[in-house]
Amino acid sequence: MNVLREIRRIPKDLWIIFGSTFINRMGTMGLPFLVIYLTKGLGYLPTQAGLVMTMYGASALLAAPFSGRLSDLIGPLKIMKLSLWFTGIALVLFPFAHNFWIIIAITMCWSVVSEAFRPASLSIISDIVQPEHRKVAFSVNRLAINLGMGIGPAVGGFLILYSFPLIFWVDGAMSLIAALILTVSVDHQPRFLVHQETQKEVWRAILRDRRMFVFMVGILPVFIVFFQYFSTFPYVCINELHLVASDYGLFFTVNTVLIILIEVPLNVAMARWVHQRSMAIGALLVGVGFGGMIFTSGFWTVVITVVIWTFGEMIFLPSASAYVADIAVAKYRGTYMGVYQMIGNASFAISGWFGMKYLESYGSAVLWSSAFVACVVTMLIFLSIKEKKT
Repeated sequence: MNVLREIRRIPKDLWIIFGSTFINRMGTMGLPFLVIYLTKGLGYLPTQAGLVMTMYGASALLAAPFSGRLSDLIGPLKIMKLSLWFTGIALVLFPFAHNFWIIIAITMCWSVVSEAFRPASLSIISDIVQPEHRKVAFSVNRLAINLGMGIGPAVGGFLILYSFPLIFWVDGAMSLIAALILTVSVDHQPRFLVHQETQKEVWRAILRDRRMFVFMVGILPVFIVFFQYFSTFPYVCINELHLVASDYGLFFTVNTVLIILIEVPLNVAMARWVHQRSMAIGALLVGVGFGGMIFTSGFWTVVITVVIWTFGEMIFLPSASAYVADIAVAKYRGTYMGVYQMIGNASFAISGWFGMKYLESYGSAVLWSSAFVACVVTMLIFLSIKEKKT
């Protein structure tokens, strides 16, 4: 299948949305440097900075399904625009707060409005693109995110040397620019809007959807393993393999470069694959990558594991988003995406503590072998799902 031909099938409005996503993500500086700002810039204790980060994560976890529900009620594009406008305002105001509890309050507001963007964006992609093209569209969306994320924190690292508030103001300005582009350039009308059902009725419908329930159970193990990249993975690299922090940064580079160069062509090639096969293969590769950490001895052997699980990530995540879009009741699609995002947020929230506790109790060999087994469980769950070929 021709990559350019497949990409040309993506509607113009989605390219504007992808561009806005890229601009917004290119400004990602506030969150990556939040702990440094609070401890070095304002003099708060590490435990206090950790509490602020926890409140951000908790707010994101609770906000995801409700922002998805709002997408169903008033339309995903409106939620995306509101998210970007209010995120920009929150970030611009953030440096003016110095009282700890005011910082907590603004952080929670920032989290809620910022994290509302993702379920809505997944919903609008699902709404605009035909099912057979969704996997490719989701991979292009991830490309925009990763390109932006490859720029924002790197620039923020230089800006913070000159001014702590500057990273929040630049981040906020990029959100406002993205909001302005969406506001003046895109006017998408959703196919379905829901007004009569209560929140309880919507949740009952989703919880009765066996395919969604099995999917939610299935993604938990692989997500918890994947997020070890931010906790036990660097700990083992530095404390057991005796690598340096810059090596860990290079692993990010390897991951990002592979995603930029390969993810879209890979998903074009797999566009006609049934989702259960793609998700099963992706989960297995994530398991092989992290499980392979047992055999690592230095920088290059770790790079091999990063390459393996990055291929798993590139296959699994677009397929998972496309699967949720396909099984969702159309008028509840935003809520479905919000639930999917909630599971991801929950996995991220518990993965760090759980992984470090597991590592402390049983050691790295048991940790990485358990990671492999967990992903095999996910693979078997997805292979058990009966799904028609799209």
